[in-house]
Amino acid sequence: MIRLRRPATAAALTLAAVATAVLGLAGPASAHVTVNPTEAKQGGYGRFAFRVPNESDTASTTKVEVNLPENAPVGSVSTMPVPGWTVTVEKRKVDPPVEVHGSQLTEAVSKLTWTAVPNGGVKPGEFQEFPVSMGPLPQTDRMVFKVLQTYSDGNISRWIEEPTPGGEEPENPAPVLTLTAASASASPVASAPAAAADVDDDDADTGAATAFGVAGLVAGLAGLVLGGLAFLRTRREPASKS
Repeated sequence: MIRLRRPATAAALTLAAVATAVLGLAGPASAHVTVNPTEAKQGGYGRFAFRVPNESDTASTTKVEVNLPENAPVGSVSTMPVPGWTVTVEKRKVDPPVEVHGSQLTEAVSKLTWTAVPNGGVKPGEFQEFPVSMGPLPQTDRMVFKVLQTYSDGNISRWIEEPTPGGEEPENPAPVLTLTAASASASPVASAPAAAADVDDDDADTGAATAFGVAGLVAGLAGLVLGGLAFLRTRREPASKS
């Protein structure tokens, strides 16, 4: 029994060591700024969050700058309040203007900057999410957000490298939002007339049923009245003969 346990124990220790080494190598590579979710539909609106982990062992993240891509302007960008942080929004002119849902887009948000309050920020071993709402999303394959992460000790992490399809992940990758074409069948406007027609048909059927019901009730009351008159007439005729 002892001889059978020793190989199993040794194998378990070897697997544990390999797993620790793999996870140890993968951890730092994945601890970069990301956007979540990572995929959305072109032309739609969505809520997204920039997730910022703190990679320093001694300093806090005190400022996060998110640059929106110039080649993919968005008509509407709004931020959600984050406790302990203030946000500033910078805009730029869109030249030439871009048509969005039938109107010309001449101005778009170019940069979002979150700044921590004094003695605040993302501490070592923590992360923070910065939610935004954006739309309509542009008709492009992806949006690349270049991010600068500033620490309390003055160091800056620059997450600005664009990934290449099929290539290895860059050392300082920028967050990427993948955009897919929206299907025509998913349009809520297209289904609205059909729904309205169904409602009209239901109303018509209900109205017809109500009309028939009223007519039947009137006919029934008329029958009762006539029956009552006939009964009274029958009772009066014998009395008059006597």
